Amino acid sequence: MENNGVDVFYTRTEDVYQTPFQKAQAANQSGADFLVSMHRNSSPVANQYGGVETLVYEKSGQKVEMAENINSQLEQAGFRNIGVKERPGLVILRRSQMPAVLVEAGFINNEEDNRLFDEEFDRIAQGIANGILETIQENSAADVPENDIFYRVQVGAFRDRNNAVRLRDELEMKDYPAFIIMKDGLYLVQVGAFRNLGNATRMEGILRNAGYQTYIAT
Repeated sequence: MENNGVDVFYTRTEDVYQTPFQKAQAANQSGADFLVSMHRNSSPVANQYGGVETLVYEKSGQKVEMAENINSQLEQAGFRNIGVKERPGLVILRRSQMPAVLVEAGFINNEEDNRLFDEEFDRIAQGIANGILETIQENSAADVPENDIFYRVQVGAFRDRNNAVRLRDELEMKDYPAFIIMKDGLYLVQVGAFRNLGNATRMEGILRNAGYQTYIAT
């Protein structure tokens, strides 16, 4: 996250217990824009359940976008995506003053989830970071002031979010800075955010040569 210019505040950096309220309080005092709490799931019986889910206070706003983005990234790492769930009773979600998500990165008593967690640990960590970054990019792109123009290369527009996610993931695998924004009921897949039109034009040429249908959006 820090390598992408995001300020990160940790509620703890040592192996000491914090109550959920203490975590929410620390986040509130930091003035953070988002709270991401990372966990492993569990169930009464071993191997009863498996997969990744992300919990939110309620299914609305930026927290749901972030939860869906993180789940999608962790699905790419090999986890079964079991969705975004509402948990209004969780203290850390109820008492936080900013959009908050609680990531359950697989079940700790599921053999396959544990194998993935051990073998794909770096990919899982990067996936969580990518899901957060994508949400920040989506909302930043939507909130650019009218007098502050950025040029972006659009490579797709879909009514089905899954199609947009597949194209975005394909572009990211090829190291293009791709993201999704929603506008007029469509999920738009775009690459880059350039102040200079010439730079956007060069990126458009690269993407066209790679076989993508493109145009420049602002």
